[in-house]
Amino acid sequence: MSVLSSKRQVTLPKSICDRLVIAPGDAIDVLEYNGRITLMKRQAGRSAGALRSLKADSRYSESQSRDSELQARRKR
Repeated sequence: MSVLSSKRQVTLPKSICDRLVIAPGDAIDVLEYNGRITLMKRQAGRSAGALRSLKADSRYSESQSRDSELQARRKR
């Protein structure tokens, strides 16, 4: 089991790194959706369609989502 350090770092098990061919210095994408965190090794040309399986929240329209984000950015 991995534990989050005080610097918000996580050590990945060697067996998983070996299986996925992840080495120190590799770029990793961190995605959060619905309370879950997913790590993906970044590889050139591999990101197309990575988020295709995620479904939009039907409670919000595209324009509502866009407008709320624009308002939040203006307040910053």
